Amino acid sequence: MTEKKITKAEIVDSVYEKTGINRKDVKLVTDLVFEAIKNALTKGTVIEFRGFGTFEVRFRKGRQKARNPKTGQEVSVTSHGIAAFRAGRELKQAVWGLPAGGIGQAGDSK
Repeated sequence: MTEKKITKAEIVDSVYEKTGINRKDVKLVTDLVFEAIKNALTKGTVIEFRGFGTFEVRFRKGRQKARNPKTGQEVSVTSHGIAAFRAGRELKQAVWGLPAGGIGQAGDSK
């Protein structure tokens, strides 16, 4: 599957084009939003954007016997946190009707 990725710079450009606000200001606000999300997660705070989704930290138990998927070598893994995202109802509904193969696959008409 060919996946289209959008970068932070493309998001900044999109907001700039829609609002006309100075591009540097849009970038600053975008960076501040991402920094606020990161800081909240590192403190164990849950971030909820109603209708969009929720960011939270989940914890994985450590294991003495795990495998490195690249090398197959046995390694031990300590307990650790991971950043997780749960989509909200409106986001789930918005993407529900997308084709099973995804968007932007080779052969798809765009």
